[in-house]
This record gives sequence, structure tokens and C-alpha cells, in this order.
Amino acid sequence: MTDYIVTRDKYGDWCVPPEDLKLIHAKDSSRLTDGKLIATAYYFKLLSYMQRFAKLTGNDSDSKEYEMLAENMKKAFHKRFYNPLQFGYSNNTITANLLPLYFGICPDSLKEKVFANIYHKITVESKSHISTGLIGTQYLMRGLTEYDNTNLAFKLASNTTYPSYGYMIANGATTIWELWNGNTADPGMNSQNHVMMLGDLLIWYYENLAGIRTDKTNVGFKQIIMKPSLPDNLHFVNASYKSMHGLIKSDWKKNDKTFEWNISIPANTSATVYIPAKSVKDVMESGKELSKTEGVQSAKWENGSAIVQIGSGQYNFKSLIK
Repeated sequence: MTDYIVTRDKYGDWCVPPEDLKLIHAKDSSRLTDGKLIATAYYFKLLSYMQRFAKLTGNDSDSKEYEMLAENMKKAFHKRFYNPLQFGYSNNTITANLLPLYFGICPDSLKEKVFANIYHKITVESKSHISTGLIGTQYLMRGLTEYDNTNLAFKLASNTTYPSYGYMIANGATTIWELWNGNTADPGMNSQNHVMMLGDLLIWYYENLAGIRTDKTNVGFKQIIMKPSLPDNLHFVNASYKSMHGLIKSDWKKNDKTFEWNISIPANTSATVYIPAKSVKDVMESGKELSKTEGVQSAKWENGSAIVQIGSGQYNFKSLIK
């Protein structure tokens, strides 16, 4: 580091969709993200992991050291890369803004304006298509969903025109290309089987669409969070995850007015469940009111969801969403 900025970088935001279908790498500098920004942001993110690991393992003094270093890096990052005239970081690419926003570097007071940059870049400049490389795509779907843009994330996931996953399928791909334009660019570099280019798409399927995720205050799905996101044009999800405690299932379907959700929570675990609903009273479990359901410990309504605490078992929730 130099003044808390990591100055070494190699590949940057690898394989940004180039401005021409025959190019391997973008030559337009406005598409490319400063490698020092990426490296510094990632080091900050790694420090957040180390703080969490240290706390979980009882090494509180280590956690404090990581926290102090992260705080110094956060201040240096914002001072070095933030441009107050454009409410964005560095040259204002999606990746340059998404990393500090998603990693928690961006101050709370600026988050909405920085996200507005991301939204404009995607919807207007990129015509609702992916314009990030390997680094930015790792957080794109979840980042959009966290800022209540699930429909835009779903659009990116279901596009069939360049650049998109659907474009690869439409042009005969059975695996993920290294290049978004792998059918037209020089094949010498295109591995044709580059699973990391999926970014966070699969994570988004499980954590956001199915709503299955671990509570970070504990380890290994001992405590589970079930919180699905519902794109307008997606009408069902059926997913399961084999955790170390057993199988976690999320099987939901919806129409314009109702939502039905079958959940399985494995033995010796508990879950906080966010059920899309108009109110708590508009939710039933196996035909019963929540207050009369065995295993449901508490219920409250917040931001469009009935939030319940449940133990292990199988549940059938039905709710009115409109």
C-alpha cells in the first residue's frame, strides 16, 4: 500500500463487453475501471471478512486491528477516488461505483446518488444490458436487488441480445464463454468454459430469488434467513440447498394477488422468514392464522413482508400481496 491505497493490479475488470463485437478488450477508456480502485476496494472487503472471522473465533483483538486498518483504507479510498461533481467514483463506471457501494465504503449520505449513477449507466447508456467485466459482475445482481431493482436484475438475467448470458445461448453456447462476444472475437483467448463470468448470477438465484441465505451472526446455516425477491415477470421458484444440517427448501409461486410458499427448515436450526404480504393478518400457515401455528414464535410486518421466527419443520405459507 501507499497511503492506504493498494497500487498493484494485473487484470482489472477483466473482459468488459467491448464497444465492437470483433474486439477482445475494450479500447474505450470510459469502459475501463482503475485497477488501484479495484485492488483497494477488494482489500477492504477482505478485511471485513477477517473482522467477522476473528469475532466468530473469539479473537476480538485481531478484529479491532482489522477494523482500524479498514477504517483508514475507507477514508483514503473516498478521498482518492470520489468525484463530488458527478456523485461517483473514479471515471464513473458501474464497477467503480458498485464496489464501494456494495462493500460499504461509500458514506450513507451519498449512497442513493451513487446508485443513481449505476442505474443510469445500465438503463440509459447500456440499454439495460450488462456492461461490467468479471469483477463488477460478481456483485451486480445482488447490488441491484439490495436497492429495490429486482426487475432490472431480472432483465439482465433474461436478456438474449448482446451482451448477455442469453446471447451466448442464442449463439450455440452450452457453457459460459470468457468473452461476452465469444462468437465474433478472436477465439485465441476465449476459453469457452469460464464459469467465473457468471458473476453472482447463481448466488442471486439462491439468495435473492429463492431467498435462502445464512445469517452472518452464526456459521454454516445454523440460523437461516428466508427472504425472497419477486420480479414482476417471474411467477415461481423451486430451489433447495443441502446445508451441513440438512436440506433447506424454498418453493414459491405467485399471481397478481396471492403468494404461496412451501419451506423446509432442517433439524437443529431456526429461521427468520420474510413473507411477502399486505399485513400479518393476511398470512396463513397450513390454513391457520400465524398466531395459532405451532413452530411460529413471533410475527411482525415491515416493508411489505410479514416477518416470522420459526423452528425446524415444513411450512406452507399463503398470503395476499395485493
